[in-house]
Amino acid sequence: MSTPVATAHEFNFDGLVGPTHNYAGLSFGNVASFSNVKSASNPKLAALQGLAKMRALAVRGFAQALLPPQDRPNFRLLRSLGFGGSDADVIGRAFKEAPVILSCAYSASPMWTANAATVSPSADTADGRVHFTAANLNSKLHRAYEHTQSARSLRAIFGNQQRFAVHDALPSTPAFGDEGAANHTRLGATHGATGVELFVYGRVEFDPDAVAPKRYPARQTLEASQAVARLHGLDHGRTVYLQQNPDVIDQGVFHNDVIAVGNGEVLFYHQQAFHNEAASLATLQHAMDRLGTPLQPVRVASAEVSVADAVSSYLFNSQLLSKPDGKMALVVPHECEENPAVSRYLQGLIASGGAIDELINFDLRQSMRNGGGPACLRLRVALTEAEAAAMHQGVIMTEALYARLVTWVEKHYRDRLAPADLADPTLAVEVQTALDELTTILQLPGLYEFQVM
Repeated sequence: MSTPVATAHEFNFDGLVGPTHNYAGLSFGNVASFSNVKSASNPKLAALQGLAKMRALAVRGFAQALLPPQDRPNFRLLRSLGFGGSDADVIGRAFKEAPVILSCAYSASPMWTANAATVSPSADTADGRVHFTAANLNSKLHRAYEHTQSARSLRAIFGNQQRFAVHDALPSTPAFGDEGAANHTRLGATHGATGVELFVYGRVEFDPDAVAPKRYPARQTLEASQAVARLHGLDHGRTVYLQQNPDVIDQGVFHNDVIAVGNGEVLFYHQQAFHNEAASLATLQHAMDRLGTPLQPVRVASAEVSVADAVSSYLFNSQLLSKPDGKMALVVPHECEENPAVSRYLQGLIASGGAIDELINFDLRQSMRNGGGPACLRLRVALTEAEAAAMHQGVIMTEALYARLVTWVEKHYRDRLAPADLADPTLAVEVQTALDELTTILQLPGLYEFQVM
């Protein structure tokens, strides 16, 4: 007798943009981030753009929730690096002596929740629980401290230990560089059925002869991906490890979700996404065949869309969402319409009669200018109805929550933030005042351990 498949829905947990959203250009290898370094940002507009996206998808009937921003600045980081005195003294001295470090402490990068964790649904795990592993993000100083609060937030939302397991980050060493769901996707017939988990890595730590990029760093290691799979209790036959093409990493594809995205049976990818494309696709197809589910590759040839156009438009940093009619919608930023090659390709894709038959466009320019598109902004969590009922309900996007959050943003966020503004000690007070109120809105008391000392 076959085991019945549970009904499950994919929740997208978007990162709520924090009050210190700024363009510091801290992420070497992220072309968009570097292109806008030290320009003034608009935190209020960034947050409202993100909320508009969440609301619109929720109205369409897609399961939508959010992850809260993290406390900023990171006083713990600043004090550990020798900046002492009062909070104002710490900020002032850091701005004078090491402004880049102060920018790291003020980073709002947790808004990109695709990097918060790797998630395996209960249909795939040995113990039948949903597993999360917070990403250590150890390749970048401004992100390397995020995992502590990420794990804390995940445990606050997914606190039922009978249904959920939240693992701490892997050891923070180069061998286990882990960037979370930005280098992970899941393929299968439905969200509730057993699936194939695909991990994409950029380099192999313990094989000095393995190919690797030459210009930009590869942030995800094979060893990290394998460790996460072990923690989650994944079946070897349904777990696939593919290497990202090192040449595209050197062209600004810092995560796999900048060059490929998967959903259901569909893998939407660029011709140059994977090292040894033919062998990679054959390996993935073999794993899918074991499920009795054929892979549907949607391959974008370099002649149609160059890697440069894919990176500048974030064509693949999109969301593939399953619709009730069995077709899929592709959520893209406005930049895809503005790039002639990408726009032309997408028009042909929608007209082709394939699995993807709808485009949903959003204005996410504040996030895009800092190097993050629709896929960066969301963490995908497939949940059965019982699991969805067991998680904290205060973060699920509703009309009422949207209205409260818009009012909250309008009240607390600045509409302009320049690099020099990080020296203003009142900014830290503004952030903590805002986040303290947010815990009431989201019904998550004690979410933050405010670092004021």
